[in-house]
Amino acid sequence: MSRIGKMPIAIPAGVTVEIAENNKVTVKGPKGTLERVLPSEMDIKMEGSEIVVSRPNDLKKMKSLHGLTRTLINNMVIGVTEGYEKKLEVNGVGYRAQKQGKKLVLSLGYSHPVEMEDPEGLETVLDGQNIIVVKGIDKEKVGQYAAEIRAKRAPEPYKGKGIKYADEVIRRKVGKTGKK
Repeated sequence: MSRIGKMPIAIPAGVTVEIAENNKVTVKGPKGTLERVLPSEMDIKMEGSEIVVSRPNDLKKMKSLHGLTRTLINNMVIGVTEGYEKKLEVNGVGYRAQKQGKKLVLSLGYSHPVEMEDPEGLETVLDGQNIIVVKGIDKEKVGQYAAEIRAKRAPEPYKGKGIKYADEVIRRKVGKTGKK
């Protein structure tokens, strides 16, 4: 039995969940609305103030979809109540981030500044000149946008320059040694 899949999802106060045909789940909460079409094989039911996901049989594919479906719904519920955020750090001499309206302007040692438009439903907030916080209600979109920002200048292993996640540890390498 899927340990995660069989756990019921508690619905907090102020959150409404609708399950339409084809397993289209809509979650409304204080921070906004999320909807997603989940695998049609899974059986999603409301039981009082809880959502229970069950699977039709024990095939490998059904087992893997079981836990996934439950986690996706849970992430939607957490998203509309608390929201998600990812912190990125810009490290390096002369590397900095600025906000211009809905644009994030990054100076990353290229000949030009890198401009990125905030996607729909996401917001970037600067904490000083070198910490970028990506906020939103959709966990997948927050992670994707944070990864796109990081990809503009991924951290390098010698000096650690670049954009890294706040909780990321960069494996450092020893530089070249001179001849004697």
